[in-house]
Amino acid sequence: MKPAQPAAENDRDPRPQIEFRKAEGALLPHVESYYLYRHDAEDIEGIERVDLGQLRFVIKGEGEVHFPDGHVEKTRRVMVNGPGTAAATYKIRGPFHCFGVSLRAIGWKALIDLPAHKVADHIVDGEKLFCEQAGLLWHRLHKMETLEEMIGAIEPLLKMRQHEVKPVPPAHLAFLRAVREWAATTDPTIDDLYARIRRSSNIGERQVQRLCKDYFAGSPAHLKRKFRAIGAAMRIYQGASVDDVVEPFSDQSHLINEIRHFTGHTPTSLRAGIDPVLAVTLDNETFHFLPDVLPESVDLRRR
Repeated sequence: MKPAQPAAENDRDPRPQIEFRKAEGALLPHVESYYLYRHDAEDIEGIERVDLGQLRFVIKGEGEVHFPDGHVEKTRRVMVNGPGTAAATYKIRGPFHCFGVSLRAIGWKALIDLPAHKVADHIVDGEKLFCEQAGLLWHRLHKMETLEEMIGAIEPLLKMRQHEVKPVPPAHLAFLRAVREWAATTDPTIDDLYARIRRSSNIGERQVQRLCKDYFAGSPAHLKRKFRAIGAAMRIYQGASVDDVVEPFSDQSHLINEIRHFTGHTPTSLRAGIDPVLAVTLDNETFHFLPDVLPESVDLRRR
């Protein structure tokens, strides 16, 4: 579990407190981690990088998310954020307390079951998706203080949802495993992705393109860009120079533009003035953006 960051001594500008706990048990194939985010400032602004999918319970505060195409949506008490196409920004009227669930790619299908490309860069009303149980849980969370309590409260809801949704087809598991292995290679090519999937299943190129949209909200080419940019951002944040990570890109300008597109930061601002939530995810050695199918993780620092 990532320890919470201590609040600043100046109460007028408190620092956010973030706790993470890795998933375990029956939900492990579907859930990467749980987190509890508390920020007691009156006005909060931040950047959200692209991710696989999030289920969030906004316990305190409200605000808006500004998506990359320019449209704005209000936060909801229970909200599902699908895989995005680019970084988004948010403005919150605090204090802001949020309990969230970071989903793996297989979890998006098994627990949310919405085509990712149809909800990309949008907020889905979780109370409609999970019916009255989500609203009841939202009220219960207000009486809880610890992340452990909240995890215990949400697990029955997720297990119930798992039984309501059709099982993930075996061919999709082979697809996700191939994507995961492909993403961890030095410089993944689209042809290599197709070849890996052909070796493990009978899925053709057209179906691969459809599944990439269903799970990751974009084409294989867009998915490659995401992995390449996020992997480079993580290495830069952890101390690598731009020269160390520029090779997969056409030039330094291309690298900077791609990192900005998917994280909302430049290589320089990744180290100075970085959004604290993004900082935690980039400091995660196993980096849960990868579409894990099995519990083990791939370390993008090897790229």
